[in-house]
Amino acid sequence: MTANHDQIKFAYWVPNVSGGLVISKIEQRTGWDIDYNRRLAQIAEQAGFDYALSQIRFTAGYGAEFQHEPVAFSHALLAATTKLKVIAALLPGPWNPAVAAKQIATISQLNEGRVAVNIVSGWFRGEFTAIGEPWLDHDERYRRSEEFIRSLRGIWTQDNFSFRGDFYRFSDYTLKPKPPQPLPEIFQGGSSRAARDMAARVSDWYFTNGNSVDEIKKQVDDIRAKARANNHSVRIGVNAFAIARDSEAEARSVLNEIIAKADPEAVNAFGLEVKNAGKASPEGQGNWAESSFEDLVQYNDGFKTNLIGTPDQIAERIIALKAVGVDLVLLGFLHFQEEVEYFGRRIIPLVRALEADALQHVQAAE
Repeated sequence: MTANHDQIKFAYWVPNVSGGLVISKIEQRTGWDIDYNRRLAQIAEQAGFDYALSQIRFTAGYGAEFQHEPVAFSHALLAATTKLKVIAALLPGPWNPAVAAKQIATISQLNEGRVAVNIVSGWFRGEFTAIGEPWLDHDERYRRSEEFIRSLRGIWTQDNFSFRGDFYRFSDYTLKPKPPQPLPEIFQGGSSRAARDMAARVSDWYFTNGNSVDEIKKQVDDIRAKARANNHSVRIGVNAFAIARDSEAEARSVLNEIIAKADPEAVNAFGLEVKNAGKASPEGQGNWAESSFEDLVQYNDGFKTNLIGTPDQIAERIIALKAVGVDLVLLGFLHFQEEVEYFGRRIIPLVRALEADALQHVQAAE
């Protein structure tokens, strides 16, 4: 694998959904309201974060009783910041690509091109049923998402755009104004074969659930090899839940308390939904196939990435992720405002110093 000399990027989950980022009754000094989130975005920007990812949920459940719509919420966060990029989640089915393309183009025009999108293929069958949307088979959801992405790009780059797919059709459609260059980045998630194959064809970024360095390397190698075969390039983001404390014992104690105070009914219900969604794939797996009860307490297996410990330990583990091809770490926290500030003050400078040392060694060897 070619060495990555670019600085690793940092993103955080926007808590525009109530309940925080763990399905636990532990105290979380995190708010889902706009005032809390505006301030959080400003703290994150100052701390050195590159991106914020707004979540998409339509119905209450699994500890998330309230949800703000991500596109409108992202726009509000962009208006409160000057550098931070905000990634708005879009769910094909409820969203039509023509409406999404116009929404995002306008927001991009109004905010210096700082908006991006995350195309979510869907894991929550009950949510689709509740709002009257058909629930497609696993690989069909990814085929629809790929058509959605191809439609977005076509609308954003072409006049008289025409497209004939199984899910979307356009005839001589011209959108003006288009988003400014560079175009909004397109993110997607998933760990199934269909998800990786789609990323290798059309996405700018691929998000994977948290995992060990060895397991993440397998996914990175697979996606990058497939992308090269398609004359495409894709960057990799990894989910992680960070618990940074002055001692490893203190950090582990927090993790243990989160799990001890987990809501078993909500965790098990969430686990049933996501594992059923994965089992519907041809290979019978998905993002959460190997997730234990403890893993599922954090929605996207963030504990598995093991960014739990002292600032030095966490910085070294981030560099280990970068060494296997990770370009971005997507972070959740227990108490967002204070912990994002701490992460920016104590950990990001350590990561940058380690990156500089590694680059110096490479240049010396050359």
